Amino acid sequence: MKILEVTNVDFSLYQFLLPLMRSLKEQKHEVIGVCAEGELLNKVRLEGFEIRTVPFVRSYAPVGQIKALWAIYKIIKQEKPDIVHAHMPISGFLTRIAAFVCRTPVIAYTCHGYLFNQAGQGVKSWVRRGLSFILEWIAGKVTNLYMTVSREEAQDAKRLKIHSQPVYIGNGRDPLKFAPDLEVRAQIRKDLSINDDKTVFLIVSRLVRHKGYPELLAAFMAIAAQDKNVELWIVGERLSSDHGHALDRAFDQVKEKLGDQLRMWGYREDVDQLMKAADIFVLPSHFEGLPMSIVEAMLSGMPVISTNIRGPREQVEHQKTGLLVSAGSVRELTKAMAWMVGYPEKRKEMGQLGRQRGLENFTEQAQLNKAMKTLLTH
Repeated sequence: MKILEVTNVDFSLYQFLLPLMRSLKEQKHEVIGVCAEGELLNKVRLEGFEIRTVPFVRSYAPVGQIKALWAIYKIIKQEKPDIVHAHMPISGFLTRIAAFVCRTPVIAYTCHGYLFNQAGQGVKSWVRRGLSFILEWIAGKVTNLYMTVSREEAQDAKRLKIHSQPVYIGNGRDPLKFAPDLEVRAQIRKDLSINDDKTVFLIVSRLVRHKGYPELLAAFMAIAAQDKNVELWIVGERLSSDHGHALDRAFDQVKEKLGDQLRMWGYREDVDQLMKAADIFVLPSHFEGLPMSIVEAMLSGMPVISTNIRGPREQVEHQKTGLLVSAGSVRELTKAMAWMVGYPEKRKEMGQLGRQRGLENFTEQAQLNKAMKTLLTH
């Protein structure tokens, strides 16, 4: 069969869709990736995948969306795929509408988080969330196969009548790649002149406000003021398509005060190695689907501090594999981070239990098996 895997940006395709594309290709299906152009697509093309590009924009800008809709319509019309598998809210909506107009035999969608579940106040936020729900509801009516990475969002899809038969497929990573390794840990920390007693917090995410960076920086500043034997590692970058105010000045201010206690790593291909060297993973997001970074951290044997929102609360067992705090609460986040610093043996136990939970629930092969079964046995 010919299958189009469609998402918004190169980061999403490379980080989240590529394992599925590889599995489909191994089973002799013709797989074409579709997303906006970007540098990471070169790595995908080197693996022999054909990539078609569409000028997707991650906003409700009407002109940009019309251009993207026309572009994806032309690709589907030309390729005549057996299955169109769309991802992400806006690109997913446009792709499913275009596939429906083109009479594609099977239209599939994987929900990686509902925009109408985003927190926000004011008329503008309510209008945006209302529009998001309407678009999800419309697209759901033309979707044959509807998958979600979060159990709660599968429940939302059914409860809100977005789709009558949503399938939870989860998220997963390779437990051999993301695994504790004391030798690697020791070598990295030696290279960085970090003694084993130093507590290292790690966050891996895009540099955007809704990942909770203002709260994280404030909480870490409070802890670092009392304890010089802590560090915060930030891995990630701001995508060109990200919206909202840049956080550069906030990072610079903390860097000016704390020096090497804050390390900005940028985009990295060796996240698995850094996770072996860190002690505690933290992701104080305001909104998520089912964070892949938390899966990676759990499999790497780290305890996790995250927020009590959809996604993370399915992954983290509070006070067993990590701690959950209220989104937006600097006080609760500071308290959780300070507890982790103060109880190293308990946090190690949490990390071990998190690894076990990851192996039971969040491995890449299990997630791929669910997705492949849903896609190919329709």
